[in-house]
Amino acid sequence: MIVSVVDDDESVRLATGMLLMSLDCDVLLFASAAAFLDSGRLGDIDCVISDVQMPGMDGLEMQRTLIEKKIALPIIFISAFGSDAMRKQAFANGAVCFLDKPVTGADILACLEKIGKRT
Repeated sequence: MIVSVVDDDESVRLATGMLLMSLDCDVLLFASAAAFLDSGRLGDIDCVISDVQMPGMDGLEMQRTLIEKKIALPIIFISAFGSDAMRKQAFANGAVCFLDKPVTGADILACLEKIGKRT
């Protein structure tokens, strides 16, 4: 499984990437939603793990952009400051999970298993 991690916090991005690699995932890391969307790799990706609140384009806007481009990717959102409104919007637009930071390996694994059952 190829998983993209989109988070402006480098330490979170790297830690999440290392966790995913320990789960035998191939990982692509992006510091912003714009960098992810402009990567040219959207067709290669099986799943996105994204922060919600980031400078510039936030995770929910990234999700809407993917929908507008008709790119269906399972998204797992993580946030330190997630509100009920954010959760509702994320799930209404097809998010698989919405996790509160700090996340554990078990949290991410459970979300990846949900994605495996959907495909």
